Amino acid sequence: MDTYSLSHLDALESASIHIMREVAAEFQHPVLLFSGGKDSLCMLRIAEKAFRPAKLPFPVMHIDTGHNFPEVIEFRDRLIGSMGEHLIVRGVEDAISNGIAVETADGDVSRNRLQIPTLLAALEEFKFDAAFGGGRRDEEKARAKERIYSFRDSFGQWDPKNQRPELWNLFNGKIFSGENIRVFPISDWTELDVWQYIEREKMEIPNIYFSHQRDVFFRDGQWLSTGPYMSPKSNETVENRTVRFRTIGDMVCTGAIESTATSVADIIDEIAVFRVSERGGRADDRFSETAMEDRKKEGYF
Repeated sequence: MDTYSLSHLDALESASIHIMREVAAEFQHPVLLFSGGKDSLCMLRIAEKAFRPAKLPFPVMHIDTGHNFPEVIEFRDRLIGSMGEHLIVRGVEDAISNGIAVETADGDVSRNRLQIPTLLAALEEFKFDAAFGGGRRDEEKARAKERIYSFRDSFGQWDPKNQRPELWNLFNGKIFSGENIRVFPISDWTELDVWQYIEREKMEIPNIYFSHQRDVFFRDGQWLSTGPYMSPKSNETVENRTVRFRTIGDMVCTGAIESTATSVADIIDEIAVFRVSERGGRADDRFSETAMEDRKKEGYF
């Protein structure tokens, strides 16, 4: 008798599907946080495999800084529209206008921190008690401290010293009113796993992940894109270079890398030899040694 053997991608996918189904069964009002990036795209595909042919038992929500790459916003709207799913967008710009968030005087500073009050307000607005996030433990050391079910108190805050055990993949989702759980179904995946899964599933991705010509300037050790949200300083020179992005987010802090990768297979070959996490190209993560952990304690994704 032939014995069927799961590939490592099959095993990761199966575990993630199990987590999503557990959340759908255990919580009243979950939501899938979606940016249009590679990790949230994998989560969306896993959700489809977990619940199709029915509609997803939760909406999709994007917390938009207002400084996102236009190509990604167009991709987000087109993809979710073609799937017929419910997309909720809550923007930092509106949060600033409503007094929920306060913008710094320096327009060149990332709005990622301002996503915190915007997200917390959205969770309260819709009474979401669980939110799927695309965090992976290999991204950043603060991510590695987090459980798959990440408990957040009534203020939306995370205490890394007060986490629930997850022995034998048993998850404790009990919460009181006002509290919520952040759930990370692909926590055990790596960046390489994500790209191999994208290749296997033949998934469409935003075109800025592939090599293209772009006007960029060099600042704080990374190539930043020119655009409507920031401009080079007098001592910074704009150059047209062949680049791509390993991660997508706020244009003000997301650095490009020089690359000739024009296919997912090319990207996989690149990732296999990289020794720096993709978040090494995020300026806001290099603000201090504990930048990510500090944001997560306040309620970040």
